[in-house]
Amino acid sequence: MTPWEGIDEFVSVAELGHFSGAAKRLGVSSSHVSRQVARLEDRLQTRLLYRSTRKVSLTEAGVTFLAHCQRLIDARDEAMQAVSDLGSSPKGLLRVTCAVAYGEEFIMPLLNDFMQLHPQLRIEMTLTNQTLDLLHGSYDLAIRLGRLQDSSMIATRLAPRHMYLCAAPDYLERHGAPHSLSELPRHNCLIGSSDTWQFQQGGKETPLRVQGNWQCNSGKAVLDAALRGFGLCQLPDYYVHEHLRSGRLRALLPQHQPPHTAVWALYPQQRHLSPKVRQAVDLLREGLARRAEYRRT
Repeated sequence: MTPWEGIDEFVSVAELGHFSGAAKRLGVSSSHVSRQVARLEDRLQTRLLYRSTRKVSLTEAGVTFLAHCQRLIDARDEAMQAVSDLGSSPKGLLRVTCAVAYGEEFIMPLLNDFMQLHPQLRIEMTLTNQTLDLLHGSYDLAIRLGRLQDSSMIATRLAPRHMYLCAAPDYLERHGAPHSLSELPRHNCLIGSSDTWQFQQGGKETPLRVQGNWQCNSGKAVLDAALRGFGLCQLPDYYVHEHLRSGRLRALLPQHQPPHTAVWALYPQQRHLSPKVRQAVDLLREGLARRAEYRRT
């Protein structure tokens, strides 16, 4: 007799409400299930179930014991699956969502590499700037940018993300460079998806509403307008790092650069992660670290 004997039978009866259903789930006879539960009660010297001709219900002790047993079974099954997955290759469908521009430029090339390594894998990517619900959309993984909202999801940091206020030298020659946040209202600000920009002042994050004669919810379009000298922009490092290095853009107010955020991988909360999600996250983290945009951070 082992300490586990009777526990699977008891949990199945408790969850299904009858012995025949438990027997069918476990692939044994009803009499076997009944004997195992009875022996378990004898060992515990406690009645766990009320039995009648119509149904089975839990005693007070049974309710308490069931909760503990369910956690034990989950942990046992998870441990066995974790060991089994050690040598498993990613396979099946991997559903991912990401913002459009970042997904096209950074994430999809890496996921294509991932798929080449694992031919049994299928990838379905949804590129959208809307924040999709992972559970309702049955997504395995979401790539999110910036500061995360409170969430029941698990978040893994893939890469840093720095925001820069910058402008083209041509614009600065015509309008001058701002030397403080109070001077920003005098400048034409190129507005992307939000007219509220984030800065840091006095050790605190400070939102500032800006205004200008140009707006588009595309980072690439904002960048193009900034390079043409239309005004100031605030964009993440991966849009502007090459242009800051070449001198086509100049960084402004570095003392007010907002606190660093990040690129995140989000996935539903579960103790054991499937090989396809775990290995995809690892590949994305390693692949982004090799990009020139992130080598200096």
